Amino acid sequence: MGVADGSAEVREALLRMRRSTGLSVAFGGLLTGPRQFRISDMTGTTTPVLRGLAIRTGSGLGGKAAALARPLAVTDYHSSHVISHEYDTAVATEGLRSVLAVPVVVRGRVRGVLYGALRRPLAFGDRSLSAAMAAARELEQSLAVRDEVHRLLSVAQQPTTADPAMWEEVREAHGELRALAQRVPDPALRRELLSACGRLARASAADPGAAPPAPLSPREVDVLACVASGATNAVAGERLGLRPETVKSYLRSSMRKLGVHTRLEAVVAARRAGVLP
Repeated sequence: MGVADGSAEVREALLRMRRSTGLSVAFGGLLTGPRQFRISDMTGTTTPVLRGLAIRTGSGLGGKAAALARPLAVTDYHSSHVISHEYDTAVATEGLRSVLAVPVVVRGRVRGVLYGALRRPLAFGDRSLSAAMAAARELEQSLAVRDEVHRLLSVAQQPTTADPAMWEEVREAHGELRALAQRVPDPALRRELLSACGRLARASAADPGAAPPAPLSPREVDVLACVASGATNAVAGERLGLRPETVKSYLRSSMRKLGVHTRLEAVVAARRAGVLP
């Protein structure tokens, strides 16, 4: 799964939404074209009829929510007069009645839609709507992080003559992404973020085949990444959720492994070894 792919995050958002709302069914997907998204993931369904269904922007409940960039809900999908009915057959086959749709909006652009549904014609309460919107917001944040990683990897893959200011941006973002990864609850996304950070670091290594004199732990790399951005021990601790004394301990350990004696030397050695960009 590549950094630009958000299928794992869609699945997690749907599971979270269903757990927090008590809805019978949740499904959704991301845009596959300029005016179309496809239902890629489902939970609670009893048939496969919704999987792969292509939804045009403006059509049906989800298409209308995407076009308006705001959540919509209907108490009885089949009899609703506020939506078009291109997808009635699929909805009826799955036995859905009340349906809500929440657009996923990243930097002002709709990227997909999450749906929640009941098999009875009941009005959704504020709790269900709020929980569905919260799941969409978390998905938006995950997609925004993926977008940034993808952009930084594109920069890192440019020739080494790239704008030095751009490389400084990559280095600063690398530290921020490593710190963010520690707060990501999804272990799969956390691993992928750290993997992408490793690729960013290796892309700028003075010797791409080099290896650090001794293996650094993930936390030691986190601390060095903060130090490389000019952070003090106190600031690094705040970013990483560590006490300043613990940051200092990790820093001492990494300097010992790298065979250096100062913070600056540790950063330089880590960059040469491809540990930091």
